[in-house]
Amino acid sequence: MTFLHSIILGIVEGVTEFLPISSTGHLIITSNLLHVPQSEFTKSYEIIIQLGAILAVASLYFRKLVHDKKLWKKILAGFIPTALIGYFLYAFIKTYLLSNLVVVGWALLLGGIGIVVFEYWYKAQSAFTTNNEITYRQAFIVGIAQALAVIPGVSRSGATIIGGLLQGLSRSVIVEFSFLLALPTMAAATGLDLLKTQLHFSSKEFLLLGVGLIISFVTARSIMKWFLRYIQKNTFTSFGIYRIILGTILLVGLYLL
Repeated sequence: MTFLHSIILGIVEGVTEFLPISSTGHLIITSNLLHVPQSEFTKSYEIIIQLGAILAVASLYFRKLVHDKKLWKKILAGFIPTALIGYFLYAFIKTYLLSNLVVVGWALLLGGIGIVVFEYWYKAQSAFTTNNEITYRQAFIVGIAQALAVIPGVSRSGATIIGGLLQGLSRSVIVEFSFLLALPTMAAATGLDLLKTQLHFSSKEFLLLGVGLIISFVTARSIMKWFLRYIQKNTFTSFGIYRIILGTILLVGLYLL
């Protein structure tokens, strides 16, 4: 991996982490397009680089996180399902799912169809009410939905947002909670990978990680602000269509070329 690769992947991570299009899937696709060697470091890089996005969330919601203890309890309630699945399936995920383009392609395609169908159904529910405060039960159910995102291409953001909307939460509430739920989720994923690898990186690899983290932080913070404005007047249908197109192109390329 070169520093140019790190910069590009940092931008991709920052742009896609909080949108319902799968950051992991995009990182895997981008790495293959750039012909980045699929080493153990590359796999770790794609996990650890999420720290930049974590810092973006922390900086944007710093005051709320410091003063709202009840919010932290709800975040932790939502984190439990993912923590259990991630811990017990870590080896399987890193060995068989990460870097698997076929899995990414199908997850993008099916997830995109799911988003489009959901938005069509959601719009048809004229009497569908929305709540502006998430409960512990809702937070836990959203966490179960998030656990599906251990499959690259599913999208942690997409799974949590739809999981929240299905429970009657407003778009703004579930999008913000999705941002905040990323804190323990990505921190744990990064911490577990660092524990498993025992920081056996070269000085150049540490520099590559540093560059990626800074780029992803700056990019993710800007995208989060834009996304919060976007959802005020728009649905997620366009993201679903994008996923369908990207997933189809990827699968056609894999199976026919």
